[in-house]
Amino acid sequence: MEPDWPRTPEAAIALQERLRPLVSTTTDPGLEVRAVAGLDVGYADDDRLAAAVVVLDAVTLETLDEVVVLGTSDFPYVPGLFAFRELPSLVTALDRLSVAPDLLVCDGQGLAHPRRFGLACHLGVVTGLPSVGVAKTPMGPFTMPDDERGSATDLLLDDEVVGRALRTRAGVKPVFVSVGHRLDLDRACAEVLRLCTEFRLPETTRRADSLGRLQLR
Repeated sequence: MEPDWPRTPEAAIALQERLRPLVSTTTDPGLEVRAVAGLDVGYADDDRLAAAVVVLDAVTLETLDEVVVLGTSDFPYVPGLFAFRELPSLVTALDRLSVAPDLLVCDGQGLAHPRRFGLACHLGVVTGLPSVGVAKTPMGPFTMPDDERGSATDLLLDDEVVGRALRTRAGVKPVFVSVGHRLDLDRACAEVLRLCTEFRLPETTRRADSLGRLQLR
């Protein structure tokens, strides 16, 4: 795990640049996702945050484990560096899990990032686990996919494919999937789609969000 988190934007950018070459966009042969973790950070009006991790059975979606870390963030809000407000608490929460996940599903970006190193990439590299980013808003232009569930189109940044707009429910706005680490884009979209059984967002994200909100009340 990363022992010392950057305190300044300059140090944070330097760390992203140093770790970015470690990102793998290839799925490990024989990868089986049995337990999948959803990660989400919620904020209160008084600058408190709740970093929530919920581990689900990938088939039944039964909750296997959950951890919440309460804290605050002293890192400034800087575009492209938002992950540094959340990383320390999320890594602490992951360390406290009693069930080891096979995949991390992050509420945020992966390769769809100005330096191709969003939250999902950073968490994947730091933990060594396969990871994927699932965002509610796009980072770059895209063509709206067809209305059918499972339809997808490329998400572009500087004319480079960095993810996909994925329709997880017919007639509902797509989510934006980008690779984090140790996963290819096709597999990332397939894993996200199977976690979206009833709603637009993956069940992992929904449960982590609910858990964090509950702790901030």
